[in-house]
Amino acid sequence: MAKHGQLLRIRTETPAPAKKGARGKVARRTVLTFKSPPEELAIGDVGHVGDRRHKVREEIETELTDGATMQRIFEGLGLRGWFRYEKYRTTYVLPGRHAWAKGLLIEVDETPIGTFVELEGDAAAIDRAAKELGYSPKEYVLKNYLVLYVEECKRKGEPPKDMLFGGEKRGR
Repeated sequence: MAKHGQLLRIRTETPAPAKKGARGKVARRTVLTFKSPPEELAIGDVGHVGDRRHKVREEIETELTDGATMQRIFEGLGLRGWFRYEKYRTTYVLPGRHAWAKGLLIEVDETPIGTFVELEGDAAAIDRAAKELGYSPKEYVLKNYLVLYVEECKRKGEPPKDMLFGGEKRGR
């Protein structure tokens, strides 16, 4: 699958603890995701990946009732997990008065290798939001967390393993 730019992911989402006085409990959920190859790979234009401003991938998701069982099924089919990573994500949407941003998600990911802003939506909304946040298309990062992590390990002279926080406290 990796050779073809495809990915299967089992993601466990653990909500932040409820704020004092909040009602109800938000449940933990597990999601199975299939990611298609980035658009460049799907059309065979691998040599021009750097010319694109946006990473376009189809994602098909379904909620699982038991992630551990799904993992056992994958292993029974000869598939194995080879990279785990942790991140803390906060998702923002702009108020409805910003009609251009309908469907746009502004996601701030805190990872063991740094904090990243991911913009999900249509290309025009991504470009406008990036500009309003002070970013130019030259600053867009199209690499996934695995690639960014491997590059960081090379920079530090460390062998890559799973990208986990390792017990240090995360500041908010």
